[in-house]
Amino acid sequence: MMNCVLIVTNFNAGRKRAVRYKKRVIDFVLKYTKSFKFVDIDEFRETDLAPYDTIFAMGGDGTVNKIIPYIVNTDKVLGIIPCGTANLLAAKLGLSGNINKTLKIIEKQNVKKIDVFDINENKCVLRCGLGYDSDIICKTPQSLKNRFGYFAYFIAGIIFGFRLKNKEYKMTIDGDMKEVKASCIIFANAANMYKNIVTLGNGAELDDGLMDIFVLKITNPVIFYIEFLSIILGIRNNNIRAEYLKAKNIKIENNWLMCHIDGEKKNLKGDIEIKILEKAVRVFNKK
Repeated sequence: MMNCVLIVTNFNAGRKRAVRYKKRVIDFVLKYTKSFKFVDIDEFRETDLAPYDTIFAMGGDGTVNKIIPYIVNTDKVLGIIPCGTANLLAAKLGLSGNINKTLKIIEKQNVKKIDVFDINENKCVLRCGLGYDSDIICKTPQSLKNRFGYFAYFIAGIIFGFRLKNKEYKMTIDGDMKEVKASCIIFANAANMYKNIVTLGNGAELDDGLMDIFVLKITNPVIFYIEFLSIILGIRNNNIRAEYLKAKNIKIENNWLMCHIDGEKKNLKGDIEIKILEKAVRVFNKK
């Protein structure tokens, strides 16, 4: 491990932290090997991955999401250097935004196999969001993120909380049909939001072979914020306002539905099929 390292960079992620971290990462890699290469995330798809046993992602969740499809069910190990706005997967793995702390964790070379989502052939590791969750991720201006960092999503969450609308969804969950009117549906592999401050699942783990499903059924902003407060306080029970489910596979009847997949805007014109690929990617983690 770390005999041959590919370092994938996104120097535009977050507040361009990857630029500041570059020398520190080079010094770290040189302790293990002289065989390494830097590539920009835009060049990654054209890179031959065969020689590399370790891939570092210097960027945010979007950078990680672009790497994941190429290392599913391989022996390659992913190391994340959090440089983005949210860094949700890194937070779930116990990796810090502090470069020195993160490299100390990676140095221990603790490797964990985590589950991966397959969403209409799109591979991802965090979540897919419809409705309110999609609006926050897809419609928060980049200028706001550049100015306020991750707090921009919190600001957008408050704003879009006053624009909640219900939509009818027909879903087949592990073979059972379910119809629901919802203002937000989230399908999560890692259910953490706002770093690890909020989680939308009960006992959600990256390697449990299950997705956590959160269904928000309300449009009144006051009731919405009450429900959100209960989530923050760890009170997550099925009620008339919200529902919490777990599943392995799900199909959603759909016609040109906008969503986000790990923070990337998607317009999916056909039915949405979400499957769990169990323990499909190897990653460095704290534990």
